[in-house]
Amino acid sequence: MTTEPVTIEIVSDMVCPWCWIGKRRLDSALEQLPDIAVERVWRPYMLNPDMPAEGMDRDSYLAAKFGAERLPRLHEPLAEIGRQEGIPFDFHAIRKMPSSLDAHRLARWARSAGVQPAVIEDLFSRYFEKGEDISDPVVLLDVAEQAGMDAAIVAELLAGDQDSDLVRREDDLARRIGVTGVPTYVINQKWAVVGAQPAESWLEILRRVAAGEDLSAG
Repeated sequence: MTTEPVTIEIVSDMVCPWCWIGKRRLDSALEQLPDIAVERVWRPYMLNPDMPAEGMDRDSYLAAKFGAERLPRLHEPLAEIGRQEGIPFDFHAIRKMPSSLDAHRLARWARSAGVQPAVIEDLFSRYFEKGEDISDPVVLLDVAEQAGMDAAIVAELLAGDQDSDLVRREDDLARRIGVTGVPTYVINQKWAVVGAQPAESWLEILRRVAAGEDLSAG
């Protein structure tokens, strides 16, 4: 086994339900591989990069995207998959489709503070389980504080435009290198894995990488 840690860059968005499913599945695999050191780094991808700062009504957004006739049963398959992964999706609680720009800014600062995984999980939970507005500075400050970040510093950063352009550039870079859907995982800057892979797939992938195998070899 290699002694070098495995780095997984996770390109995702906090308003993407499959990204939360993917996180939980990867979490499950990592719990079963305590001897493999894995560093996870979340990278921004905005499903709605042109979403106004105030967001929009979520039902209107979904109706425009999928058709109003599909709304009543749109989330049933996802809700069932969520139950299998221990995720209590409550899609009816979500009233707003927010801009995720500030949530991505917070996630970036959380990495510097060493609490990025906890912040990411809390953002997913607040949006998909509790229906909270994760573009609201009050919500984001509470997420930061619960994770042990300095709320005063985060409040000051959120009040300005710190790292907004950087998040947008990273989002644009992801699109330019070929990311068209999330979650997308980049392993050791060599291999890309697309989609919310089952935990069993991650077990095989991580064991192979830790053993020094070339994933591109099949």
